[in-house]
Amino acid sequence: MTARNTITARKTVAVLGLGRMGSAIATRLAADGWDVVGWTRGGRGPSRLTMTGAPKEAVAEADFVLLSLFDGPACRQVLDEVQGSLRPGAIVLNTSTIAPGEASELARRLGSSYVHAPVLGSVPAAAAGALQILAGAGEGVLDRVRPVLETLGTLRPMPDAQVAATLKLIANNSLYGAVLSLRDALRHADALGVPRHQALDVLELGQLGGLVSRKRDHLLDGNPAASQADFTIGALAKDMALLSAASGAPLRSDSPAGACAVATADIALTAATPSPAEAAVLEPLRAYIRGHETGDVTHFRSAFLPTAHIEGVRDGAFASWSLDAYCALFTGRPALDEPDRSRRVDSIAVHGTVATATMTLLHGADTFTDVFLLVRVDDGWRIANKAYHRHS
Repeated sequence: MTARNTITARKTVAVLGLGRMGSAIATRLAADGWDVVGWTRGGRGPSRLTMTGAPKEAVAEADFVLLSLFDGPACRQVLDEVQGSLRPGAIVLNTSTIAPGEASELARRLGSSYVHAPVLGSVPAAAAGALQILAGAGEGVLDRVRPVLETLGTLRPMPDAQVAATLKLIANNSLYGAVLSLRDALRHADALGVPRHQALDVLELGQLGGLVSRKRDHLLDGNPAASQADFTIGALAKDMALLSAASGAPLRSDSPAGACAVATADIALTAATPSPAEAAVLEPLRAYIRGHETGDVTHFRSAFLPTAHIEGVRDGAFASWSLDAYCALFTGRPALDEPDRSRRVDSIAVHGTVATATMTLLHGADTFTDVFLLVRVDDGWRIANKAYHRHS
């Protein structure tokens, strides 16, 4: 008998935030018989879900409200909007990775209606119901939410919300170290002329074996089937900044650029060793990625020439934006599902003072292919134009 079969009264779960992890969680719950209502800022979610246009609509009839959002401010923003619409007795399950102090503040604000439940595991683990869930809540509350959480994986009770949030960040710290170690090992191997497949064969035998196994195909040749990263480096760096702020201990920094340099792209990019010419072209591409990660348009303005245009087909019609019009599309904040988004640079070709590049962006239910034309100007490389194709 599954956890779902034991439920008699509480059936409906509202999932707020449908990036890759939120979608996997929502799909798992729906497959196990829960009535799932979804909301995401982008408006798109898995086909089997009932979607709503506003978070207040999603929570109106929900017994459980599950958050899968980018950070603490995003959680506060959504909860501010929905708190007055929650049903009496509804419980908020927050799987987002946020600061310990932020988790404590939400627990104080919502009392016994709040369970902080960050998860350990990737999108495949969520789909398989194999997550490890660090659940901190008041006495007696965990028994009420156990059927939901055990649909998703193994419940590991924590003393309170603050401890749950702290231990999630500490767990991610080990992943952060492993990613940096893998990046550095492959850079050394490339510099010494060791074939990439041989380096990965040996690394897979050691302490990095699990990470290498998950990333091997993508690290070898950029195989699109392996491009669904289990995490984004930008989100991981965000988590490490939260841990450092909470503990007062500095982040590990192995290079002059430190941790912030790691946060500009996913593991496919940081593990690679570009040529000097390609490395220069990467700079505006990294600024472009950072603009998407943060929603801060100053990064886009540093990446593009002021005369640049961004063009593609939107809602069935050709659209061409000036840089100012493109920047107006962003809010100055990360997307609520930013932890589940990823971006990778697929190719760079340099031809004297011009270059071309392609990038894949995995944004919730949408995949974008971006094609860039770049030019070298006095202060470095800039993006002259971008065209994109949206795959839904």
